[in-house]
Amino acid sequence: MSVERCSGKFFLALVGGIALSACSPSASTAVPPIFAAAAPAPTAAPPPSAAPVAPLVTGLPDFTGLVERYGPAVVNVKVTERPARPVRMRGQSPDSDNPFDDFFRQFGMPIPPGNQQQQPQPQHGEGSGFVVSSDGYIMTNAHVVKDASEIVVKLTDRREYPAKVIGLDERTDVAVIKIDGKDLPVVRIGDPSKVKPGQWVVAIGSPFGMENSVTAGIVSATLRDLQDSEVPNYVPFIQTDVAVNPGNSGGPLFNLQGEVIGINSQIYSQSGGYMGLSFAIPIDIANDVREQLVSTGHVTRSMIGVHIQSIDAKMAEALGLERPRGALVGEVDEGGPADKAGIRYSDIILSVDGRPVETSTALPAMISSIRPGNTAELELWSGKKLKKVTVRVVEMKDQDAQTSAEVQGRGGSNGRQQQAEPTVLGLTVRPLSPQEKQSTDTRGSLVIEDAEGAAAEAGIKAGDIILAVAGAPVRTVEELTAAIKRQQEQYVALLIQRGDRQIFLPIPKN
Repeated sequence: MSVERCSGKFFLALVGGIALSACSPSASTAVPPIFAAAAPAPTAAPPPSAAPVAPLVTGLPDFTGLVERYGPAVVNVKVTERPARPVRMRGQSPDSDNPFDDFFRQFGMPIPPGNQQQQPQPQHGEGSGFVVSSDGYIMTNAHVVKDASEIVVKLTDRREYPAKVIGLDERTDVAVIKIDGKDLPVVRIGDPSKVKPGQWVVAIGSPFGMENSVTAGIVSATLRDLQDSEVPNYVPFIQTDVAVNPGNSGGPLFNLQGEVIGINSQIYSQSGGYMGLSFAIPIDIANDVREQLVSTGHVTRSMIGVHIQSIDAKMAEALGLERPRGALVGEVDEGGPADKAGIRYSDIILSVDGRPVETSTALPAMISSIRPGNTAELELWSGKKLKKVTVRVVEMKDQDAQTSAEVQGRGGSNGRQQQAEPTVLGLTVRPLSPQEKQSTDTRGSLVIEDAEGAAAEAGIKAGDIILAVAGAPVRTVEELTAAIKRQQEQYVALLIQRGDRQIFLPIPKN
């Protein structure tokens, strides 16, 4: 399956329906039985029944009032994209260095049609948006307007306005556009922290160009992480089963109070169309981006210099945590804010300024929303004890996500100076040579030659470099074996380096 952004080119499928009717039997005269059954013997009266239980769900919501009041603030966004360069059919264009073109020009002959340059054709797309200020500021998705050469916004009363991009942020997929309007209808912003699975929600947008279409469903989950683990995630998505299709991108997701709690952004699909899974950007994150784009034209984010990973039940047990929660620190940037505050790898961040961190997905958004230079109080699970630290956040400099190759095949004359030794957990390890340590830029001293059984099932691979067991560094095979045997928990939290990433993996001892 793949995650698809819900905008693009459209097609229309007509589905025919088959009507089924049921026939009721005609009335007939009952024939008395030839043999009458004997009357049943009297039975004891049944015990009094328990008091009826009140239903937890009563009735279905009517969305007409919501749509009538806030539907006019939802707009259709038409986009024209101009190709970056001409498309050539075959051969080269007349103004190229093609020697055959020069030959035709030299003798005054027309250049064959196949070599003629094809003029670029504009590409058209549609998305949705919603008005957040009466003077014409509109929120939508960054992927809707990113490459637009022309944007036209259409209101429900069929008025059309040219729009310009104020700014966009690809990390969160949020964009702000502006039209010259006055006294425009606006939406009301809600609080996505109050959203719970099972609540009714409504989407309004332009699926396949069908303007102001209304669909409804329920919240399926919150804090959903859709991005690859290599890339920091700044959007804990709201997952719903609201029908969202290409063209709904950028449209609002409403709660029953008529408040916008999210921006519809992506769908999970095998076909490119709706399959029951749709995802919205929480409006508090989107609104913070909007305010920065309007005021400064760009988005500033904060960081504390840690690399985190999620925690499952096995990892929680390995680190002595009562249940899976928080964000596990796999690596700390040397000299960064977290390092200065005393945060170490294997620490688990449980809260930020009193706000609980239930999943690792929530932490980047919490930290990035704090302005650079301000401080945050973090609650940690460190060494199987609760601990509080104060960290001063700094501005994060944009840099491309990097995916490094796994550390494998570093053998040769320098890589096998010492014999690999089998240890517990199904691992075969050996010390790294000085040349290997220098080439891999690692502080570890042991490399895994082979992983079998439980270690392999846990994700350990040949070429991984062992750094620590839980929070204790290990440098020799003897230290590794002793550290594993000291662990009282059922799982051992092994910190390994893979490429330029540090990862904790839980491995069962038995």
